[in-house]
Amino acid sequence: METERPAVIRQAINCCRKGGTVSIPGVYGGMADKIPMGALMNKGLTIKTGQTHVQRFVPELLDHIRAGRIDPSFVITHRIPLSEAPHGYQIFREKQDGCIKVVLDPAA
Repeated sequence: METERPAVIRQAINCCRKGGTVSIPGVYGGMADKIPMGALMNKGLTIKTGQTHVQRFVPELLDHIRAGRIDPSFVITHRIPLSEAPHGYQIFREKQDGCIKVVLDPAA
């Protein structure tokens, strides 16, 4: 009963150098099948996982955005009113309509 998309983990393992580290930050809560355990073991890879410490980086990132050094707008594919949040979560989860990032606007 696979619920995740393990292709990126397979690719990371296959691309990683011998003795390297595969890092999986963020949220990855489901089941994954067809992970190349042989390559993982034969290369002697280290796997590091965990949720990203977003709050630690927010102030510095906001400073970069305000100063124009970073423009994150390219990842925003949908802007919807807060009242449509359930729909936004659905299209994001199901990767519908080319959805990458949804911005919820409480003022809309």
